[in-house]
Amino acid sequence: MGDEVVLLDTFVSVFGMRVRIALAEKGIQYEYKEEDLMNKSHLLLQMNPIHKKIPVLIHNGKPICESLIIVEYIDEVWKDKSPPLMPSDPYKRAHARFWADYIGKKIYDGGMKIWSSKVEEHKTANKEFIECLKVLEGELGDKPYFEGENFGLVDMAFIPYYSWFPVYKKLSNLNIEAECPKFVAWAQRCMQKESVSKSLVDPDKVYEFIVLFRQKIGVA
Repeated sequence: MGDEVVLLDTFVSVFGMRVRIALAEKGIQYEYKEEDLMNKSHLLLQMNPIHKKIPVLIHNGKPICESLIIVEYIDEVWKDKSPPLMPSDPYKRAHARFWADYIGKKIYDGGMKIWSSKVEEHKTANKEFIECLKVLEGELGDKPYFEGENFGLVDMAFIPYYSWFPVYKKLSNLNIEAECPKFVAWAQRCMQKESVSKSLVDPDKVYEFIVLFRQKIGVA
């Protein structure tokens, strides 16, 4: 009997996209269940009773929560399937975890400031966001991917935001192409991978989602 794999997710979630990419990289078949975060399912509340958040990977009835933990779990459980998602060297693994954590804290928070803030706050939010991208460009350097020649954890943690960047541009005139060309070249390289291009959501759908959400929270 094969593995039973279910993913509880929301289509616009950058965290869910990380997991979708990891599953695609490993070639794992799974059942996708879309969650309405305004009306969370009994299954989600049962499988993640602490945080009540997506994504949740359910593997043979057992839940694994938090996107980066899920990605590492996928790599460990299906280690016989190529490619590896994490470096084999302990130091390099720790280094990758550091930058994936940085992305989760700085890029997510910075992006949220842009799409949830008022027009008069956009200039400051844009400046802070670009500063974070510049830090990541420095870490990327001239490497094809953050871990060198191989697409890995940091790339998986970061690339889902690429589908949100056109939204930031529409809302706040943030011109990432002009400010961070090295990042854009890296993103386009990642998008050539089928696991990435098929896992990222259409930016127009993200924009529709954000417009509705801004209306709900009363942001003009």
